[in-house]
Amino acid sequence: MADTPRSVLDDAWGRIPHSRETQGDSGSFTQTRIERVLTLLVGPGALVLGAQAFAAAFGTGDEAPGWHLPMTLGVFLPLVAMIIACAVGRLARMFAGLFAVVFLVALALWPLATAGGPPPVPTENPWIFYLINIATLAAVVAFPLPAQIAWTVAAPLLFGGVRLLQAGGDPDFVLPVLLDVSFALILGSVLLTLAWMYRSVAVNVDQTRTLAVSSYAAAAAAAASEHERVAVAALMHDSVLGALLAAERATTPRERTLAVSMAREALTRLANAEKDALEGSDEPVPATRLADDIEIAARDLGVDLEVARRVEDGTPRVPGRVARALVLASMQAVANAVQHADAQGLSVQLAGYAAPGSIAVRVRDAGAGFDVDAIPADRLGIRGSIIARVSAVGGRSDIDSGAAGTTVTLEWESGDRW
Repeated sequence: MADTPRSVLDDAWGRIPHSRETQGDSGSFTQTRIERVLTLLVGPGALVLGAQAFAAAFGTGDEAPGWHLPMTLGVFLPLVAMIIACAVGRLARMFAGLFAVVFLVALALWPLATAGGPPPVPTENPWIFYLINIATLAAVVAFPLPAQIAWTVAAPLLFGGVRLLQAGGDPDFVLPVLLDVSFALILGSVLLTLAWMYRSVAVNVDQTRTLAVSSYAAAAAAAASEHERVAVAALMHDSVLGALLAAERATTPRERTLAVSMAREALTRLANAEKDALEGSDEPVPATRLADDIEIAARDLGVDLEVARRVEDGTPRVPGRVARALVLASMQAVANAVQHADAQGLSVQLAGYAAPGSIAVRVRDAGAGFDVDAIPADRLGIRGSIIARVSAVGGRSDIDSGAAGTTVTLEWESGDRW
């Protein structure tokens, strides 16, 4: 069988070098790489800004007594966990999201934490200010785009609000706070835009790659199918020609036996040429499987058919090749009944016998019937698709047709050579 487009696509994808984080996903090759690059960049960036904030935290704090240590530990511990996770490439999304949430909580608590503390100075920013844009980076790593935008806008604005509350609405703080908020918004917007741009480019690259590889897969599959078609045609030509030559030159019983064997193989290939998709394993199947396959195939013809089953316990399993031949021959008989008898009185019976181990399929219709002996030699619907097909697997076929209708009987015994 020719490779399917999907198998060719998988083969093509397998030729692309993979790292540990990109194996097995041909649809997000560049996206995965970009996500890894972003986390690697966020780690050092957060480390630099975090070190600045950590150094500022050792100075004179704005918090009231008892608040400084819990606030710094509560913010910096998630920050350190995020930096480590980004560096090793594991759990970065989880720890980044944790820091982003913790930071907003710390900002919301800032007025309470600074109540009763040293008076703030307009020209000096508290240590928590230096972490605003780290929160933006954390949101870029952890959240989808709408949440990233929300964090980029909310963190600076929240800082501005809590800073003015800390100053008690002192007018001297308004301009410095506006400048700080503007700076944080601009820097956060730049960081967010860069991350969005790189991710968008990665998505477009992956989509283009997928389309290109899919086009290659379709072309390769078509070429493989054509190559197989040519090879099969040449093989069938050679097998039929060889069988004819062997039959013509056969003079001894041994040569005749060989010619019969060659002819049987050629007939099998000819009979199944139009049903390549049904070729498959020769693993034996239960007798009832034939009835199921006949019903499914009949529905493809637009015939709602229920096969009557009478299978004895101990009925032998049917080899896969035999089962396919009987099903295809039965469907040819059903197709003939639909075409020539308008499916009048159409019924199919499957019988299985334990002793002797055998299978029988009977297809009946109530049409006008026909003269089997008068069928032209070039009409292969019965000779090729029924008689030859069943004979090729060691079975027997019988066609009884008259004014009362037509009965096609297909039989196979487990002791027959096939």
